[in-house]
Amino acid sequence: MYFAGVDIGSTMTKVVLTDAADNILSSVKGPTGPEHRQLANEVMKRVLDQAKLKLDDISYIVATGYGRVNVPFADEQITELSCHARGVSSLFPGVRTAIDIGGQDAKCMKIRNGKLVDFVMNDKCAAGTGRFLEVTAATLGIKLDDLGALSLKSTKKIEISNVCTIFAQQEIVARLSEGEKVEDIIAGLHHAVASRVAILARRLKVEPDVVLTGGVAKNIGVVTAMREALGCEILVPEEPLLTGALGAAILARENYDKAGKRGEPVTTKGRRLEKATFFTK
Repeated sequence: MYFAGVDIGSTMTKVVLTDAADNILSSVKGPTGPEHRQLANEVMKRVLDQAKLKLDDISYIVATGYGRVNVPFADEQITELSCHARGVSSLFPGVRTAIDIGGQDAKCMKIRNGKLVDFVMNDKCAAGTGRFLEVTAATLGIKLDDLGALSLKSTKKIEISNVCTIFAQQEIVARLSEGEKVEDIIAGLHHAVASRVAILARRLKVEPDVVLTGGVAKNIGVVTAMREALGCEILVPEEPLLTGALGAAILARENYDKAGKRGEPVTTKGRRLEKATFFTK
């Protein structure tokens, strides 16, 4: 039996295909566009092609993320918080605190025995999110993927006091005109992001193991700054973007099993993928 999790986030869409033992068979990720429904169909087709399977071979499909309501072939929709908690705990069974920094928000979750028990979320402001780093990278004329390595060359952190993205841009320009080094400014930016997220996380009382996920977790500079801000070790999955989709696939398997025990077998009859033409790697 096979199961799938589809996570349509604000900036990235991810799909994970697993077997009955929750092993990942294939996965796909790519930028989220304006047409969530078409995108869901395209990424699902890609992950099925990788595994050489058909849609009818999938026993149960769970959709999550901002665009979960736009996955026409999903059997169930589950919030991204529950899916992230399940996915992270499958990779790190000892996790007690999970922090997910995405493109448009930051989520801090308290987890017990693989389940979400409490959370806090910043979804009203770009500060402390991937978008903040994207905008500031563009201001500096640097590729987003290069920020982490550059920040490690810093010999001092240049404080960025403004948490508003627009005012932070102006502050960066001012620091550059003062002759400050780019790597020192970037280190200050990472410190600003980490400090903002740490304030959010402390509202839950941070307890190890602490796991950082989301696209920003690929930035070694932010990971280092988070360790300093929280004063503890930070664990990062091999692919931090996939935890939500993985959790959705695991919950798909668990809910399929529960339905079977209740005598409610799931049918794949009638599922179909709609044509999609615009997905970009």
